[in-house]
Amino acid sequence: MTDLLDLAVSIAREAGDMLLAERPARPEVVETKSSRTDVVTALDRASEELIRARVQAARPGDAFLGEEGGETGQGRVRWIVDPVDGTVNFMYGLPDWAVSIAVEVDGEIVAGVVNVVPRGELFAAGKGGGAELFRQGLPAERLSCTTGVPLSQALIATGFGYLPGRRAVQAEVLTHVLPKVRDIRRGGSCAADLCSVAAGRVDGYYERGPQYWDFAAGGLIATEAGARIGGLRGRPYNPDLTLCAAPALFQDLHDLLVPLDPERDA
Repeated sequence: MTDLLDLAVSIAREAGDMLLAERPARPEVVETKSSRTDVVTALDRASEELIRARVQAARPGDAFLGEEGGETGQGRVRWIVDPVDGTVNFMYGLPDWAVSIAVEVDGEIVAGVVNVVPRGELFAAGKGGGAELFRQGLPAERLSCTTGVPLSQALIATGFGYLPGRRAVQAEVLTHVLPKVRDIRRGGSCAADLCSVAAGRVDGYYERGPQYWDFAAGGLIATEAGARIGGLRGRPYNPDLTLCAAPALFQDLHDLLVPLDPERDA
């Protein structure tokens, strides 16, 4: 596991350095996916190609699941990659975008790395080994999520989907959540938001829409920092709803969300 984590860290750093060096003043959209606002840039693809090439060179028998290129291989070890999580932030020059790499062994995530490149922050965790934040020139910081925060004083991160109907439901849900919490933050990167939970920068997070490659690495980092991550009504975290916070706050936020039916369609 240590070797897998070390390799993931090295590749995430290299991909991040490439993106930072090659990013033009305003990257151009080369493709849209679920809607006109769900965009892909050439550097999304270049980052994934770099990551895939490095993994294949080091571990040619491993499987690979990338947001842009899909799934290849059938090994016991699988790499789960979002080459640029927060592409709209990346386009606009906002700081919350990240390279996210998780590694599964026999279906269990055992290593996760989120490189929030513009902030110079790399978050990493190995299963059972805790989570750490690395910044150049500083010692590694052991991460621990906030605890003992009541819902009414909790700073909650969330995000919004790309389809207009889904956004309408999310806006409606938000009108009920906002009066019950300290405040809401919308960073624009699921991976970075989960790392913010791990670092205690926000107290909790919920969102409908992120995919496995968005939350695989950040989810491990958050849980290794003491947070609980899951879906509604006892389900695992999933694209219909991902919720993350310290265990007591998780339950309170969960109970607030359930009657609002945040998984419904407009």
